[in-house]
Amino acid sequence: MSKRDYYDVLGVSKSASSDDLKKAYRRLAMKYHPDRNSDDPSAPDKFKEASEAYEILSDSSKRNSYDQFGHQGVEASGFGGASGSEGFNDIFGDIFGDIFGGGDPFGRRQRSNKGSDLQYSMTISLEDAVRGTTEKIAIPAMEPCSPCGGSGAKKGSSPITCNSCGGAGQVRTQQGFFSVSQTCRQCSGSGKVITDPCKSCRGQGRVEKRKTLSVKIPSGVDTGDRIRLSGEGEAGFNGGPSGDLFVQIKVLPHEVFERDGRHLYCEAPISFIDATLGGEIHIPTLDGRVKIKIPEGTQTGKLFRLKGKGISPIRGGSTGDLLCRAVIETPQNLSKEQRSILKEFQASIDSSQKHNPLRTEWFNKVKSFFESK
Repeated sequence: MSKRDYYDVLGVSKSASSDDLKKAYRRLAMKYHPDRNSDDPSAPDKFKEASEAYEILSDSSKRNSYDQFGHQGVEASGFGGASGSEGFNDIFGDIFGDIFGGGDPFGRRQRSNKGSDLQYSMTISLEDAVRGTTEKIAIPAMEPCSPCGGSGAKKGSSPITCNSCGGAGQVRTQQGFFSVSQTCRQCSGSGKVITDPCKSCRGQGRVEKRKTLSVKIPSGVDTGDRIRLSGEGEAGFNGGPSGDLFVQIKVLPHEVFERDGRHLYCEAPISFIDATLGGEIHIPTLDGRVKIKIPEGTQTGKLFRLKGKGISPIRGGSTGDLLCRAVIETPQNLSKEQRSILKEFQASIDSSQKHNPLRTEWFNKVKSFFESK
């Protein structure tokens, strides 16, 4: 009986990536594993067929031979031999972990684990975000215990080989016709047992301490940016590397400026007289005050753009601008004399539409709207 095409067995195309192959095999292994399908006599054959297909296609050299010569190109190497790929072993261990609740069918000892990553939230001012700064932070973290050197055993003693697993970190059990290794419960997969624990860390090999770190905040950071400090997280287990510390940035609201990416925005109140006749005002920037000219007849909402007075992006690119929005301030608490002057002024311009073009245009639109009803 001829064998089916390996790509058809896994249900993938010939251009499938290694991740695609792994996902397809994982799905089929979970579906057809004999111990999960005791009532299906065809399950063992389907499981073996999927395993064989994945073992060949997950190995780049075997896959090249198969693509060129078909089944004849890989029959010489044999299925399941010592030349099997490490990727096949890894996923096979993952599959058995899902089926039997942990463990590795090949009896490999539990690897050392990297420590957990930590996150620290830092709030900074807009000025510090724009210019950059250095801040000191104090954080709690798990670090290797000094008295025992991280072993967890009392000074002068050492962990001993686990009796349950013989130092393998795995205990072999029988599951159907498969012999499966599971993580040893007594030593949690380390292969060692601490009989005389360190008093400082109580056998954990790690202790909680507070440490002070200097965090360099680069110029241009914004809310949501993260700064990574490698190796400043929690200490690892079984001699594994420490995790990382991620500093999450939040920029505080500013009294004057509002940020939008690399640009800054602000509002500047302008007197009725300056807006009408024109003039000059000083507006703030992060580098000091700048004088700008107010043209005659300026209206509320007009934007004055100051190029290059914004923010230099942290990831490169041109510096942003500062955009200042004009807000015309209406005079308040007028005296009788001032009110009289304004009324005379109003009377002098009401008869001419050229002085109030926006108002004239608006009234014309309103008039057209009601006449169309």
